[in-house]
Amino acid sequence: MKALVLGAGGFIGSHLVKRLKSEGYFVKGIDLKFPEFSESHADEFVVGDLRNNELCIKEITRDYDEVYQLAADMGGAGYLFTGENDYDVMHNSALINLNVSHCAISQKIKNIFYSSSACIYPKRNQTNPNSPLCIEDSVYPADPDSEYGWEKLFSERMYLSAIRNYGLNAKIARFHNVYGPEGTWDLGKEKAPAAICRKVAKAIDGGEVEVWGDGTQTRSFLYIDDCLDGIRKLMQSDYCGPVNIGSEEMVTINGLTEMVMQLSEKKSVLSI
Repeated sequence: MKALVLGAGGFIGSHLVKRLKSEGYFVKGIDLKFPEFSESHADEFVVGDLRNNELCIKEITRDYDEVYQLAADMGGAGYLFTGENDYDVMHNSALINLNVSHCAISQKIKNIFYSSSACIYPKRNQTNPNSPLCIEDSVYPADPDSEYGWEKLFSERMYLSAIRNYGLNAKIARFHNVYGPEGTWDLGKEKAPAAICRKVAKAIDGGEVEVWGDGTQTRSFLYIDDCLDGIRKLMQSDYCGPVNIGSEEMVTINGLTEMVMQLSEKKSVLSI
């Protein structure tokens, strides 16, 4: 079996490459960069820009049994929610998905996975930890929590249209805050678990740990190995999606921070 992983230099992509290799696949990876914290396990790795349609036409071919589209302009809250990167996030990711989906259709790719995000859900869904409302009926009226979420929703609809109009065998999953080893931990592109751990680690004992917002916003977090299990099960199924790949356990950001502070045995306090 041969697999092509787009976004293979990223956190989830690099772990997926390793997982596929352990299952006996020949794996080729494409990304702007190599993985940040370890060597890639890919048999071949192309450093290239998937916004370039010529690269996509060259590399996304029917030679592969499976294609995994995880490439996106993304990051943590410090990158996605400031508003300073909105155009780049929407333009870069949309262009990648326009190129990839068109190549998948023209090359009649046997099975392609698209990684969407829980960010497509309305902001109102994040205010009640007892009722996260991550069901399809809650997606519309659409009100994603960021431009990143709007682009993900657009691309979901594009892949679903390709399924209807061209018979593309596409599987769509919405990731819910995946974390684990070798995830970035600073410079604004880190996810909440890594950011909170960094802040607690740097805080002096008895000092303050800054939390963005009022801290009552809720999230679910999923360990990388469980995420990979979900990806592989979806790709081996007949269901196209969208499906959620995440944990049913919700936690507030304040609750997460308090948990990390307790584990650190520091007597720090929240600063909201």
